[in-house]
Amino acid sequence: MSLPLLTGDAPAPAAPRPPAAIIPLRSGKPMSQVLRSKAMAIAGAVVPPLIVVVLLLLVWELAFSRPGASLPTPIQVWRDAKDLIIDPFFVNGSQDIGLGWRVLTSLQRVAFGFGLAAVAGVLVGAVIGQSVWAMRGLDPVFQVLRTVPPLAWLPISLAAFRDSSPSAIFVIFITSIWPIIINTAVGVRNIPQDYRNIAAVLRLNSLEFFWRIMVPSAAPYIFTGLRIGIGLSWLAIVAAEMLTGGVGIGFFIWDAWNSSRLSDIIVALVYIGVVGFLLDRLVAAIGSFVTRGVSAT
Repeated sequence: MSLPLLTGDAPAPAAPRPPAAIIPLRSGKPMSQVLRSKAMAIAGAVVPPLIVVVLLLLVWELAFSRPGASLPTPIQVWRDAKDLIIDPFFVNGSQDIGLGWRVLTSLQRVAFGFGLAAVAGVLVGAVIGQSVWAMRGLDPVFQVLRTVPPLAWLPISLAAFRDSSPSAIFVIFITSIWPIIINTAVGVRNIPQDYRNIAAVLRLNSLEFFWRIMVPSAAPYIFTGLRIGIGLSWLAIVAAEMLTGGVGIGFFIWDAWNSSRLSDIIVALVYIGVVGFLLDRLVAAIGSFVTRGVSAT
C-alpha cells in the first residue's frame, strides 16, 4: 500500500475565522472626563491663591478696623476708591484720568526703554561672550554700573536730556540692560563646542553664526535676562515718575500721597503688582515658545 504524497494532497479547508473586532481610530477619555480634568486643573491653579488673598484681606481688615488706625481697611478702600476700581479708563480732564490710562502711559515708556535695552543688551552680551578680552575689560565696569540704583541715574539723565520723558526712558534702559548683557554673555560662553565645530565646517560667517548658532543656543539664558530686565524696568519707571511728574502711575502715587489719599495709593499698588506679574508672564511665555520649554538651568 502506497502512502499519499503530501505535496499533492489538497489543503484542508481552513476553519472559519471570527469577524475582526472594530478598532476605533482614536481611543481617549470621554469628553466629560476631559472637561472635568481641565476644570480640576484650573481650580487647582486659581483656588489656592484666591484663598490666600481672602485670608490676607481678612487679617488686614481685623488688624486696622480699630478707631484711629494708620491704614484704611479693605472695606474703607472700596468706599474711597470705588471709581478707580470699577472704571479704570475714565477721563474727566488732562490730569483727572483713570488708572488704566496711567498704566498705559507708563507701559509706553517701558516699551521704549526695555526694547532698546533688549536689543543693545543681546548684542553687547554676544560680543562679550565671544571675546575673552572683551569679557576681561568690560565685565568689571558692568558689575560696578549695575549696582547703581535707578533713581541715582535720574539727575544725570535730566541734565543730559532736559526733558522728563526721555529721562525716564533712559533710566529704564540703564536699569534693565545689565541682566540682559550678563545672561546673554553666559549663554554664549556655554555654547557647546560641537556647535562651534559645525559652524567652522560649514564656514558660517559672523552674521550666520549669530542667527543660526548663537541665538538659538543662548536663547534660554537670554530670556532669563529679559525676564529680570522687564521686572527692573517696571520698578524703575514707577520710581522715576514719582520725581519727573506727568500722568504715569508713579506720579499718581506721589500726588495721592501729597493729598493724603491712602486708599488711592493702595489701589495703585495693586495695579502695579498685577501689571508687573502680567509682564513677567508675557516674557516667560514668549521665551517658552521660542526655546520650546528649555530652561537655562
